[in-house]
Amino acid sequence: MKKPLACLLLLGLAACNQTAPAAPPEDKPVSRIGPAGFKLPDGAGCTGAVNKFRAQMEYDLNTGHTTKPVFEQVNKEIDAAAALCAAGNDGGARSAIAASRSRHGYPPG
Repeated sequence: MKKPLACLLLLGLAACNQTAPAAPPEDKPVSRIGPAGFKLPDGAGCTGAVNKFRAQMEYDLNTGHTTKPVFEQVNKEIDAAAALCAAGNDGGARSAIAASRSRHGYPPG
């Protein structure tokens, strides 16, 4: 009587090891940020960081992704970073842009 019980247990465990066929991969929608043809300004260093963040904020305001008060606050921060950049403080300007992006929920850029 023990043998049939043991066989049933082994068969039950063997069934647990079967794998179901993998589900076919779903087609994920392509996400495009910005309108067709939208391109951030070129540039490197602090000038590039300032110009890119400014363009991103203008885009977000124009598309309703940010409010006018937030846009104005961020623009003050961008202006301060631009002044640092114009004074030759590349590191300070880029740090100011990074801090503003972080403070307002933008990924590093």
